[in-house]
Amino acid sequence: MQTVNLRQSKTLSRYYLTSVSLILLFLIIPISASAQDANSIDILRQTGKTFAKIAGKASPAVVGIKASQTVTQEVSDNPFGSPFDDEILERFFGRRFPRQRSPQPRQYQRSAQGSGFIVSSDGYILTNNHLVGEANDVEVKLADGRELKAKVIGSDPDSEVAVIKIDANDLPTLALADSDKIEVGEWVLAIGNPFGLSHTVTAGIVSAKGRSGLSLAEYENFIQTDAAINPGNSGGPLINLDGEVVGINTAILGASGNIGIGFAVPINMAKYIYDQFLEGGKVTYGALGIIIRDLDPDLAESLGIKDVKGIVISEVIKDSAAEKAGLKRYDVVVEFNGEKVEEVGAFRNRVAMLKPGTRVEIVVIRDGSRESLEAELGESSEQLKGTKAPEKMMKQLGIAVQNLTGDLAQRYGYEDQSGVIIASVEPDSEAAQKGVKTGMLIMEVNRETVKNTKDFDSALEKASEAGKVLLLINDGRYRTLVVLKLSK
Repeated sequence: MQTVNLRQSKTLSRYYLTSVSLILLFLIIPISASAQDANSIDILRQTGKTFAKIAGKASPAVVGIKASQTVTQEVSDNPFGSPFDDEILERFFGRRFPRQRSPQPRQYQRSAQGSGFIVSSDGYILTNNHLVGEANDVEVKLADGRELKAKVIGSDPDSEVAVIKIDANDLPTLALADSDKIEVGEWVLAIGNPFGLSHTVTAGIVSAKGRSGLSLAEYENFIQTDAAINPGNSGGPLINLDGEVVGINTAILGASGNIGIGFAVPINMAKYIYDQFLEGGKVTYGALGIIIRDLDPDLAESLGIKDVKGIVISEVIKDSAAEKAGLKRYDVVVEFNGEKVEEVGAFRNRVAMLKPGTRVEIVVIRDGSRESLEAELGESSEQLKGTKAPEKMMKQLGIAVQNLTGDLAQRYGYEDQSGVIIASVEPDSEAAQKGVKTGMLIMEVNRETVKNTKDFDSALEKASEAGKVLLLINDGRYRTLVVLKLSK
């Protein structure tokens, strides 16, 4: 019998152990990889089932909407049409030929298709203003195939929200979430009727919140999503993983269809509008009565403010809630009801979504000091809409001014005002780029009143060392603050 010594025995033992370990390792790796693949597939399968469950539960409450509008079209007596207006021709040349009677206007029906969703079992439906706002006839198609006439309860172009109602009972409904709690990155589903394809479901995530400046509505606070939204999805619900509505699908970026950027009205805003339509049939928004603009670095420097975010008051409307509360021009609003203020659009929405008569607390920085003021919100009106001052301001001083004469004051509507009027603006100047136009009135330079060109020139000379100048400009409706760089 052959024997081995202790050292050889240990070496052989190590060899056998290593070999067995390697064999086991090669056996375990495929098993582990296979398990991971199976686990990943299970996760995807569960995600798909979750989407299917949500869609199945929500779809019965989603409706198709067809809206028709009678449009009157003027028909010209010239078969080729006329690029000129008769009144304009007469003003310059007098009536040289007798007017001919124009044919009767032609009427035709224009229709649009979209979506909506039922929020009460007795037939109230949320949808978009641009779909039903001007419609003469609205028809709703339910998931069970029934087609019913609908009545427009209210339509609000300022928010793009509309409420319609059908005569039916025991209808399926969708629950409404708290859209303030939704977070960027959350999964959402969009359900609607794109291109007339009933109850289409698409999935995506919340791409962003608080989108504004899109010129889609007066009050914009859109949820952005990459869930596919196409023409016909308007008015349909954007739903979270709990099957609750977080928004009303309203618009897409680009006119050709889905490119992964869609916008939805937050459901909290829609609830505010819905409740008012049901209570009184009229939507009112809270208002302070101020003209505001964002605090950019140039403006902050001109106001002597550092390391502060907020909005600047350019004008306080006479007899408004803001004037009664003591707010003043050049105040920088930094807090509203205990929350920070950083951007014009978000601030306007927060004010608007409070009912007139609500008492609010406003913190401002005035001449370097923080002050806290209380205001009782007034009601928005046509006079106070569009109170967002121009934001695209200037890169270079490129303007000429002249004294405000009586004729100019009457022509531009500046009676009982003082200042210098802008006579011309260089096309490629900073002023032109930022919205300064001929006919605007400069009332103050660096917070000092100017009454004539002499005052204006003197103020510019004082400001030359700083290289910038702060102007208070009247555009005929509102006053706004503009910072101009002075060319050296």
